[in-house]
Amino acid sequence: MRIAITTGEPAGIGPEISLAALDAVAQEISVTLIGDRELLQRSGVPASVAIESVALAAPVTPGRLDARNAGYVLATLDRAIEGCLRGEFDAVVTAPVHKGVINDAGVAFTGHTEYLAAGAGVGRVVMMLAGAVAWGQLRVALATTHLPLADVPAALTRDGLTAVLDILVHDLTQKFGIADPRVAVCGLNPHAGEGGYLGREEIDVIAPALESARARGVFVEGPFPADTLFVPSLAQRFDAILAMYHDQGLAPLKLATFGGGVNVTLGLPFIRTSVDHGTALDLAGKKKADAGSMRAALALAIDLARRTRRT
Repeated sequence: MRIAITTGEPAGIGPEISLAALDAVAQEISVTLIGDRELLQRSGVPASVAIESVALAAPVTPGRLDARNAGYVLATLDRAIEGCLRGEFDAVVTAPVHKGVINDAGVAFTGHTEYLAAGAGVGRVVMMLAGAVAWGQLRVALATTHLPLADVPAALTRDGLTAVLDILVHDLTQKFGIADPRVAVCGLNPHAGEGGYLGREEIDVIAPALESARARGVFVEGPFPADTLFVPSLAQRFDAILAMYHDQGLAPLKLATFGGGVNVTLGLPFIRTSVDHGTALDLAGKKKADAGSMRAALALAIDLARRTRRT
C-alpha cells in the first residue's frame, strides 16, 4: 500500500508534522512525501523515506509566508491528484496550506476540498471531520463549506442537500463500513426556525430534502436545533451529523476533538484525509508542533484504503 503526503505550506508546520506522523506507520505501508527535497531533508526526513521532489520557487523562512511559493503548494496537490487517479497512490494525506497567501498570489483558492474536487473532475464533494469522543466517533459533515455566512441560505437547495446526503451515506457505507448509516441533520436557523418564525429554510428546503432521502431508504432525522443536537445523549444516537455551514458543525466538533480530529473529503474517486488545524506559523521551525491530528489523518487514510481494497 502506498500513501502520499503533501507537505503543505513550506513556511508552516506541515513539513515537521508530516515527518513526525511517520513514526507510527507499519513497515508494509509505503509513504511518499511530496515536497521540496532540500526543505524536507532539513526537517530531518530519514534517507529511507521516499520523497517526490517539487522545487520551491523561493527560499523559505519558517513562519514567514511568501506568495512566490503558492505555485509550489498547488503543484504538490496536483501531483497527489495525478498519482491517485493513476493508481500510484492508494490515498493522500494533506498537511495544512494557507489560503490567504495562495490568493495573494493571484489564484482563487477557497480550500483543499474544492481544489481536489476540481482536480479530480468531480462536481460535488462533501467535507466531513471526524474525531474520537467518549462514546466512539463524532462525525460532522457540511452541506456548505468555505462560504461567507451571508451566502449560506441561498446556497442551500433541496437538490443540493439531497446530493450531499447521498454522498455522505454512500461513503459511510462503502468507505467506513457502516451498514445503514444513521444521519442527523441540523437546522439552519436558531431553534430550527421555530416553526417558521425564525426563518423558513427548515420548512421549504431542509425538511423536503430529508423526506426525499427517507423515501429512498435513508435513515435520517431532523432538522434539529443545532445548539442541542451536539449534546452527547443525542449525538451518540447517530453515525454522522450534517451541519448546514462551516462553523455550525466544526466549532462543536473541534471543541470535542481538536488535535486528534481528521478532515475527510467524501465523494472523491480516491481517499483524502487531512488535519483539523491550520499552518500554525507561530510554531514553525520551533519543533513544538503537535502532530496528533496528522498521525490520526494518516492512520485513517490507511484504514480506509485497506477497507476499500477489501470491498
